[in-house]
Parts: sequence; structure tokens; C-alpha cells
Amino acid sequence: MFKNIKRFVYYVFIISLFFPTSVMANNEEAIDYNRKYEVTLNKCVDGDTAKFSFDNGDVYSVRFLAIDTPESVHPTKGVEPFGKEASEYTCNKLTNAKKIELEYDKKAGQKDKYGRLLAWIFVDDNLLQVNLIREGLAEVAYVYADYKYVPLLRDEETVAKVAKKGKWKEEEPIVEKKNDNKTNPTKTTSKSNKPSWIDEIIDHTLGKIFEYLNNLIEKIVESIESML
Repeated sequence: MFKNIKRFVYYVFIISLFFPTSVMANNEEAIDYNRKYEVTLNKCVDGDTAKFSFDNGDVYSVRFLAIDTPESVHPTKGVEPFGKEASEYTCNKLTNAKKIELEYDKKAGQKDKYGRLLAWIFVDDNLLQVNLIREGLAEVAYVYADYKYVPLLRDEETVAKVAKKGKWKEEEPIVEKKNDNKTNPTKTTSKSNKPSWIDEIIDHTLGKIFEYLNNLIEKIVESIESML
């Protein structure tokens, strides 16, 4: 029995390597950027990432748009100052929420290069990104266009820096100058640091393949467990 299952998993893996894009394309639904999608928490990951379950039963990793929290589970960076606090804050908010909604931003696209969904996270009608910035547990980052709530985030970040909240306790308050080049990412120092469009296509494709394979393996494992 297990020999047949192993052979089946092997065949599915080989097929997915040759036809990942076409398979995933059929599973993707059209995104409505003018509404919010209600979801339920599946798993807390860290301060700016979580897994959510959608109405159709699909589970996706979601990267919180336009912010970056200190690392708490990174394989090479380890635990950074205030990384644990940021992770606990986010997980506490999501776990105790009565309602969680995702809002996509048309100028950001649907997914990042790792295949994670990009979204604004609303917890009981409050924007979680704003709360994290306000507490000094996150900074505005990875902004490549004029995203919807970025001006609000920047205002909150300035206040948090002046008040030396959270991660800003050991740093001098800095008031950011207005960036006339809205396409310039917050975390880069020059335009040349931005990945080329070819790199972005490659990273996006690889991210979609890895996400598809991960979801596929999880479903296969669930099927095997149900048969035992």
C-alpha cells in the first residue's frame, strides 16, 4: 500500500514540475480590489506573516503589506530585538479577533516573489499594520508604489520614532523627508538595487511552484492520514 502511495506522490511531483503554472492558474480566483475578504486564522508565523483559511477551504500564507517587523523565526538571522514582542503582539491580536479581513492593493499585486499573498490585515475593523507601527514593533518597508495606506503608516512611524516606542528606543528620532520618487523602495538606497523585471518574473514563478508543491504535499498527507 505504502509503495503505491509513494509512487503516486512521485508521479504527482514530476508532473507538477512540468505543468505547475497551468495547474495553479486554474485554481486562482479573480481578485476584487474594492472589497475585503473575511478569513480565519490558521497559524501564526511571525510579526508580519500568518496563514489564513478562506471560505473555499484554501489556506494561504499572507505577508502583511508595506511593513517589516524584527525577525523571530528567521533561519539565519535568529531572533532580533523586539522580534519576539512583535510576533506575540500579532498572534495575540489575530487569536482573539472576532473578525479578520484581508484587503488587497491593486498597486502591490496579489503575491510576493515567494508566493505569499500580499494584503492589508484588518482585525475587528482596525488595520493591524497601523497598530504594529504605532507600538514601535514594525517599520514601513518594501514600498514599491503608491499603496493605499502608506501615508497613514508613515505618519504613525514618525510619532513612534519621536516617542521612542518599541524598536526605536535606542535610536535617535528621525523625521523622514518626503520621497518624490514613489517607486523607490523604503529599504533600498538606490534605484539600481531594485530587482530587474527578469529577476522578478523568475522569483515569482519559483515562488508559485514552491507554494503549489507545498499545498499539494499537505493535501496528499491529509488524504493518506484519512485512509489509515
